[in-house]
Amino acid sequence: MRNRFNNPLPGVPLIESPFFDELLDELDLDDRIKTVAVQLRDQGWAVIDFPDPELPAIAERIKRSLQTKYDWDHWRTEGWSSNDGLRVQDAYKFNPDVGRIAANSQVLKLLSALYGRPAWPFQTLNFPVGTQQNFHSDSVHFSSVPERFMCGVWVALEDIGPTQGPLMYYTGSHKWPIYANEHIGLCRAGDPNPPSQAAFEPLWRELVRVNRTEPTQFHARQGQALIWTANLLHGGSRQTDPGLTRWSQVTHYYFDGCAYFTPMDSDPICGRIFYRRPENISTGADMPNMYAGRRIPPAYVWAMRLRCISMRRGWNSVRRRVVRRIFGSESRPSR
Repeated sequence: MRNRFNNPLPGVPLIESPFFDELLDELDLDDRIKTVAVQLRDQGWAVIDFPDPELPAIAERIKRSLQTKYDWDHWRTEGWSSNDGLRVQDAYKFNPDVGRIAANSQVLKLLSALYGRPAWPFQTLNFPVGTQQNFHSDSVHFSSVPERFMCGVWVALEDIGPTQGPLMYYTGSHKWPIYANEHIGLCRAGDPNPPSQAAFEPLWRELVRVNRTEPTQFHARQGQALIWTANLLHGGSRQTDPGLTRWSQVTHYYFDGCAYFTPMDSDPICGRIFYRRPENISTGADMPNMYAGRRIPPAYVWAMRLRCISMRRGWNSVRRRVVRRIFGSESRPSR
């Protein structure tokens, strides 16, 4: 009888682990899941058919519901020409179909198997046209400790061709190091401006150049979904026909047992960590920040968030929000 492999790196996702082959052999996974796992390990992305037979009807309801949420006139006159897109963030809060896509049980089961920890959705983005967004790594926007326990799932809500601003990505870029503020000589401490991925874009362009890699466009049919890993460079191609739509939904997922934060607004060595307090869309629960099996005290998480926010928004507005949350009014607690 073969000895069971004892994973010495539980803090690395299965698909990113140097022990990938041994771990995959240990798990009782069907061939479909194993194929997706190998593709994510090798490419940083994988395409699946979204596992909901009612997706066409769901897509039509989402389109009707969100149609009036976008400033179409501005986009057609100014936004399109300046490479902007249109989006609604977290529509799951008022649209049950968006939440249904985000919390699909088969997708959650698949991601949990691929990463070795329970997966849960924390953010949705709905697009009616191409994002035309510069290619980027999600790791600067939302990361985790241990790192790489995050992924995105993009779902085509209609057939999407080359003139509609299709999703694009750089195969294999997920294997590159994850870079944060310290690597590009940036310190956010004391900076009153909102964080921006623009500070990282010169780095990403140079990484693409030196690695001699070319982008791939995803020309999707309705109902196809593309999974990408945390560090895969991806973005939106130029939409060459502004008269067309490109309806799609992105859901971002975290995994249990991590700390969640925004690296481009954090300088941990200076005592500045912009912790995230993500909501599990599936359950509505606020998920705890964890480190090595221990919960990071909520008071510490709040203190770190306030330290970051107060530098950008002014202490008075932050104080009012905190007092309202804790005491339900502007009055100070009695002594």
